[in-house]
Amino acid sequence: MQSTRKEGRPGWLDRVERWGNALPDPVFIFLGFILLVIALSVLAASVGWSATNPISGKVLQVESLLTEANLRRLLVGMPTTLTGFPPLGLVLVVMLGAAVAERSGLFTALLSGSIGKVPRWALTPSVFIIGLLSHHASDAAYVVFIPLAALVYAEAGRHPMAGIATAFAAISGGFAGNVVPGQVDVLLLGITEAAARLIDPAFTMNPLGNWWFSIGICLTFAPVAWFITDRIVEPRLGPWRPDAETAALVVPHEGLTPAQRRGLAHAGLAALAVIGLFAAFTFWPNFTPLLDRAAEGPQRTTPFYRALIGGFMLLFLACGWAYGRAVGTVKSHRDIVAMMGHGMKTMAPYLVIVFFAAHFVALFNWSNLGPVIAIKGAEALRTLEIPRPLLLVSLLLMSSGFDLFIGSASAKWSAMAPVVVPMLMLLGISPEMTTAAYRMGDSVTNILTPLMSNFPLVLVICQRWSKGAGVGSVLALMLPYGLAFLGAGCLLVMGWVALELPVGPGAGVAYHLPMVPP
Repeated sequence: MQSTRKEGRPGWLDRVERWGNALPDPVFIFLGFILLVIALSVLAASVGWSATNPISGKVLQVESLLTEANLRRLLVGMPTTLTGFPPLGLVLVVMLGAAVAERSGLFTALLSGSIGKVPRWALTPSVFIIGLLSHHASDAAYVVFIPLAALVYAEAGRHPMAGIATAFAAISGGFAGNVVPGQVDVLLLGITEAAARLIDPAFTMNPLGNWWFSIGICLTFAPVAWFITDRIVEPRLGPWRPDAETAALVVPHEGLTPAQRRGLAHAGLAALAVIGLFAAFTFWPNFTPLLDRAAEGPQRTTPFYRALIGGFMLLFLACGWAYGRAVGTVKSHRDIVAMMGHGMKTMAPYLVIVFFAAHFVALFNWSNLGPVIAIKGAEALRTLEIPRPLLLVSLLLMSSGFDLFIGSASAKWSAMAPVVVPMLMLLGISPEMTTAAYRMGDSVTNILTPLMSNFPLVLVICQRWSKGAGVGSVLALMLPYGLAFLGAGCLLVMGWVALELPVGPGAGVAYHLPMVPP
């Protein structure tokens, strides 16, 4: 079997890998941020650093975090600081349902069945689009879908490494794009809400605030990935010539079993039931718990958007339960509880990181450093008169740079949001658009860093088909996608802002500061 590695491995990739591996664990990165915030608060308070909130007219003074009151608040309030962290509850609620859908086998069946037997020429766009849809399956997308993509390419006589590259580019490089919103939207926009309230305490999160932009990413990246795979990556790999070992991996694709098909049919009925329930709660005459009839305009639908958190949980739970009962993976309600418990176990590393992230955000808020920096920064940027598209592209590039070293999207956004969200709000850019630009940058370089949590898994999958594949081979394989996605992402952000297209239902590009009360 031929190696995918070319002679002269790029030296800068080696340096990125070496520097990235030298970074500490994200927990200690946040611990370092906490110490930095404490030091900055003491210094800024000693010189009397302050700013005037343009909404309330209130003078904001930076507070030292080493005062008696703040130290008491830190030590006494640790439990409530953790449990009050907005993304925590959102993620745990959605995960209760997603764990059932994953453990019952629903996600696996959806991924396996969606590949099907498509024409050879249509493999690339089909694999890429299904990969975008598989984001809701979380790690199951890497474990199930990427090996399936390699197998389907091999069965079609095409290079399996091209299938791996296409699937990996969709799942990880196109992570910000999807047709259907999911738990990641809720998580990141929950962080955005907390940051936006530093400037506008009345700001409420819209869980669908990035939906239209996410669809735009799908429509933009799909043809780009199709071109990259078929015109650049696969020609570079050359024709696939399997040896005896790799040829044995190719078996006829049998598709879904009758039990799996029955399970998917039952899951579809369960999905319709949940959707129907939410539709009834929104449109039923004289009984609309998900519609605020006293409000006006887009605010009328605020309860519906905020209820989607519970809606995703119910959807995953109902579909997973229905599927499991049909195929036999769920025999009683005890299995459902066990699956939920397993889902919570998988969240343990996230909970450890969240403890420190929550305290970093809390300390940052108590110090008033966030709004003061945002107001001062906005004043400086306003004098420079930098166009809004370039501001957001700068945020995108900064996010991409951080993504090479820190893999967690929520960890990076927890650190960046308290500064960039208020700052851009003061410059007339909505929190939803700011989040969209961040997510674009966070996605496109996922496939270019060995520090990404599932990168080792992708490398192992590559080595099944190419024994000589190494880290450099995977990076060289994915570099064309990363560069193309980065360029397309910058153009998409600039065009979206220039045309002032809606970012999602009820969410525009522009943000207008509330009037200062007399």
